[in-house]
Amino acid sequence: MSRSLPAGLAVIVEAPATSANLGPGFDCFGLALDWYERVHLEVREAGYSIDISGEGAEVLPRDESHLIVRATLAGLAELGIRTPGLALRCRNTIPQGRGLGSSSAAIVAGLTAAAVLAGEEPEPHWLLTQARAIEGHPDNVAAAIYGGFVLAYESGGIQVAQVGVTENVSAAVFVADSQVPTEIARRLLPHAVPHGDAAANSARSALLVHALARDPARLFEATRDWLHQSYREPAMPRSYELMKRLRGKGFAAVISGAGPSVLVLGRADDLHALATEVAPGFSLRLLAVGHGARVIG
Repeated sequence: MSRSLPAGLAVIVEAPATSANLGPGFDCFGLALDWYERVHLEVREAGYSIDISGEGAEVLPRDESHLIVRATLAGLAELGIRTPGLALRCRNTIPQGRGLGSSSAAIVAGLTAAAVLAGEEPEPHWLLTQARAIEGHPDNVAAAIYGGFVLAYESGGIQVAQVGVTENVSAAVFVADSQVPTEIARRLLPHAVPHGDAAANSARSALLVHALARDPARLFEATRDWLHQSYREPAMPRSYELMKRLRGKGFAAVISGAGPSVLVLGRADDLHALATEVAPGFSLRLLAVGHGARVIG
């Protein structure tokens, strides 16, 4: 039997931007970035109040279909909780449709809030199971939940391995000024790839784990990819060209998630050199590796 929450109950959660794939780790590698969305949710006596500003505010829904509210309601329902209404307040900083995990941050923030409002500890595997059901793929949501660098894989359900990142490694993101919907980027992928490409990609995926954990000097070779980036070039030619140009200068550049933003991994001192890089249509952010979603109030 479900129970109802009292009006006035509130929580504040922050969740990170994330980058998935990281080159060869298609649909399994994710990295949390030191760039956070802060979300305030409060139980209302009735109805929904949505107060949002910042990125995408002019087009995002102002009812229960808003992704944060939808995730919160889904989490509460799973826990056997009813709520008469919700008030959401947030200022969006992570742009949508740029390959930076904005939807994952929204989903994970909403589910974390649901657990806290229900009086439960936000247990990571529960969050992952619920978030994956909403998002469809686990890499970004896993990074948003656990923080740092993660590997998500199937084994009797979705599992996550956390890999420590050496403190020498930082990230730079060339944030694209245009969107590429994930479903469009996915439609460009072939149903099969040559066996040699798959074997080469497997080797680079293993090398990337080693490079991030212990040996950042190998990041350039470790971020080579044969499975997805070249196939997606028609949807994001400027991004692909920027990635190739940066790699031509020795930077470990990849398409961030489904694009069109470009992620660069490397030592912090080396990434500062990117500040002089001319990249029309992109804005640069230098970031550290981030932590997972957490309750801050």
